[in-house]
Amino acid sequence: MIYLPVIGALLEATGTIIEKRLLKFKSFNYKNYTVYSFLTIVVAMVPFIYFFWDIKPEAFLLKNLLIFLFIILSAALANILVYYSYKREDLCELEPVRLMQPLFTIVLAFILYTSERNISLVVLALIASLALVITHIKKNHFVYNKYIIAALAGSLFFAVELVASKAILEYYSSFTFYFLRCLFILIIVLAIFRPDFKAIDKHKKLGLFILVSGLVWVFYRVILYWGYEVYGIVFTTILFILTPVFILSFAKIFLKEKLTFRQIISTIIMVICVIAAIVIEGG
Repeated sequence: MIYLPVIGALLEATGTIIEKRLLKFKSFNYKNYTVYSFLTIVVAMVPFIYFFWDIKPEAFLLKNLLIFLFIILSAALANILVYYSYKREDLCELEPVRLMQPLFTIVLAFILYTSERNISLVVLALIASLALVITHIKKNHFVYNKYIIAALAGSLFFAVELVASKAILEYYSSFTFYFLRCLFILIIVLAIFRPDFKAIDKHKKLGLFILVSGLVWVFYRVILYWGYEVYGIVFTTILFILTPVFILSFAKIFLKEKLTFRQIISTIIMVICVIAAIVIEGG
């Protein structure tokens, strides 16, 4: 079943490319998209929630409720920051920063959970991360702006959310957990942004693209949570490092973004690291 996280990485890359295409519409800002995307996810999951609803009594303990609240706030902030960065930067330029998310996730999991302390996997993650970070260096220095910083902060908050989820994920089915996460985030962003739904009226295809994007993220997250429970955070996360490989390929094919020689080399290094991780885990 190790192929499932690989499929999850492909889904994450697909969702990212669709989001980037959507945010290219001038009348469609990151605020509107943040609301639309969570609305679509929640609506798409409603017909199935009856069949997959599962919450254990332990989920309602005060400690676990506070952890869940922390997850919601971290996830909401992460999404807002990342969507904001997408509006200005090419995916190929953001990808070295986005790769900091799995690095953050692995480091935090290593610190917080004794079951996740696999030095070999952490070293492989560092190598893969460094390979992508180097692709962002221009003229021997890092090129930073507010959009890059937003993407970096978003990656950190996503990592915090994911690592915190591990603590209470066993009290929910993956489907239920993701549904509740997205429902509460939707309520938060609706209250903050109060979106203009005229954007969809101007571009009829937007609704279809948003629906497809929502479905992609549902399957991606369910696979991710499943991986956390079966393989653990560290191993699942390093498999999801394949996402940048897919994203760079899709960005080249569908968004016509240019790839550099360094990006190609970093892609090769990442694939080698993932293969090495699978070998280490005996997969």
